[in-house]
Amino acid sequence: MRRQLVADDDNQPHHSREVTANTDIRYVLIVLSLILAFLVGEVAAAIIGRSLVLFADAGHMLTDVAALGMSAWAIRLARRPAQGRWTFGLQRAEIVSAAINGVTLVAIALLIGVEAIQRLISPQHVKGGLLLTVAIIGAIINIVASWLLSKTNRTSLNMRGAYVHIVTDLFAFIGTGVAGVIIIFSHWERADAIASLFVVALMAKTAWELLRDAGKILLQASPDTLDLTDVRTHLTRVEHVLDVHDLHAWTVTSGLMTLSAHVVVEDHCFDSGHAPQILDALQKCLAGHFDLEHATFQLEPATHVAHEPGLHP
Repeated sequence: MRRQLVADDDNQPHHSREVTANTDIRYVLIVLSLILAFLVGEVAAAIIGRSLVLFADAGHMLTDVAALGMSAWAIRLARRPAQGRWTFGLQRAEIVSAAINGVTLVAIALLIGVEAIQRLISPQHVKGGLLLTVAIIGAIINIVASWLLSKTNRTSLNMRGAYVHIVTDLFAFIGTGVAGVIIIFSHWERADAIASLFVVALMAKTAWELLRDAGKILLQASPDTLDLTDVRTHLTRVEHVLDVHDLHAWTVTSGLMTLSAHVVVEDHCFDSGHAPQILDALQKCLAGHFDLEHATFQLEPATHVAHEPGLHP
């Protein structure tokens, strides 16, 4: 005999999540408009000034536009209710968006890196004054954009991905400005290529962090904040619980952890109708010690383990 009992409580009211999502989309679209307008001007300046670092910045800004667009799209998808085969809804769209952002950063970083190395070997004339002007304007726009995105829900990997794109651009424009000053006063053209490599390094770091965190979620690794050994220890301390096995934990999307486990309880619990009280105690244990409120428990007697092939510890 066995009972499968499910504890499924949202730790945030639906209305509150809806308000947060609407606010996030509004800020994202405002920032997207700012970045897109500046991107057009920067590409024109890069062509006029024959500057690789401006092209590098423009390439990074293009990924910002894509990142912000995907972020808004992913937020809208994540708001769709769970139905049919999508039992968690489309909340993981935000994680897919973050992963795509990471991949595009890697691709553009490689292209810019190759061109920068070539220009280190054979430098080209660059207009330092134009470089500095664009860098100052770009830095101001990115400061405003960073401030706007700082107001969004950055516990979301999707929004964090969009935010770090913008902050990385801010540092890139600082590097561009330094290159412009060097070229103005020393006419050392290689400063443009070196600043480009600095942008590449920032892009690579951002890409690695996004792909690492998104990969953990997509491959269903247990959350970094959750020690399963510790979870098992706490659950087995619940009264009438004899053992816990087939314990799994994963992240559906940012801020939504879930857990499942087979819990062996004393035989008399099924006869006495005490199973629901055990479920309450297990859920209270998870919520109190691990801030985890979405869990599925299968309660079973000790003899049932012989009927479950392919068990995990």
